[in-house]
Amino acid sequence: MMQIFGKIHPQTLRLIALFVALLATVLFFSTQIDSYLSPRMFTRITTSAAVILPIAVGQALVVMTRNIDLSIGSTVGVVAYLTGEFLAAHGDLSPLLVALLALGIGAAMGAVNGVLVAYGRVPSIIVTLGTLALYRSFLVQYSDAKTITTASLPQWLVDLPQVNAFSVLGLEVRVTVVLGLSAAVVMGLALTRLRAARRIYAVGSNPDAALMAGINAARVVFVAFVLSGALAGLSGLIFLAKFGNITVVAGLGFELKAVAAVVVGGVSILGGSGSMIGVVIGCVLVDTIDNSLTRWDLVSEFWRDALLGMLIMAAVTVDTFASRSLRRLGAQKGAQ
Repeated sequence: MMQIFGKIHPQTLRLIALFVALLATVLFFSTQIDSYLSPRMFTRITTSAAVILPIAVGQALVVMTRNIDLSIGSTVGVVAYLTGEFLAAHGDLSPLLVALLALGIGAAMGAVNGVLVAYGRVPSIIVTLGTLALYRSFLVQYSDAKTITTASLPQWLVDLPQVNAFSVLGLEVRVTVVLGLSAAVVMGLALTRLRAARRIYAVGSNPDAALMAGINAARVVFVAFVLSGALAGLSGLIFLAKFGNITVVAGLGFELKAVAAVVVGGVSILGGSGSMIGVVIGCVLVDTIDNSLTRWDLVSEFWRDALLGMLIMAAVTVDTFASRSLRRLGAQKGAQ
């Protein structure tokens, strides 16, 4: 049995383990919660995961470069509010232009992080902790305690969360879910097919070697942060469509969910490895646990956040030990 698993690529083995964990989670909660295996619960989990998935994809790109973006929750809130305010005044704007507006605002906010980290050489955790507070403070001051309401939004946006894209085995998949998955598919294909995108792996694996190979590491890190901001903008638009009523706490705590989805999904916190398939499964797993615990009366709000924290610690610990084992194995093979 060990010989069989030894022939499987570590990344594939991790994806299999992640899928088994998701399946075990669903089976466990199906025995604890009435009507758990229902189309309604499927829709609830998938539409919730669709909000988190784009920022998890963006976070994965940043983490692959050995950095982290903690400002994405605040970015989601700012984009959702500003886009909602703009639509309240210009309700006849086409959906495509609205999407470009949300992506553009997010990209601009991500660029601030990118400039400071890539060119200012300030540690990403310091920069994004600062912009997390700065962007949230801006939202509080700018909104002046006013709320964006569903009544002020165009009808197409209000109806968007209820629109079905297609059905699978009798389960309806909403358009917002397709939007979230599209971000993962596009970035996943880019990382596997485009040489420019694969530079993210190179910079994260060995920055010095990447520089010697002629790769502009600073530019790669900057682009990763811009993409993270743009994808947070997409999440902000989906959040606006899903909830309609936007206050200053919009997107609060999303950075924790995104980091959990990324590290649980197998993206190495040390940079240089990971896949978008793992991020998708990790995002679904995290959101399945979160939504299930919400319906499970035995667990309080505190323990939901605590469990996410424990998931992050466990995933990082496993990743660290796995990386050390692979390096040790490589050294042994090299000695032979």
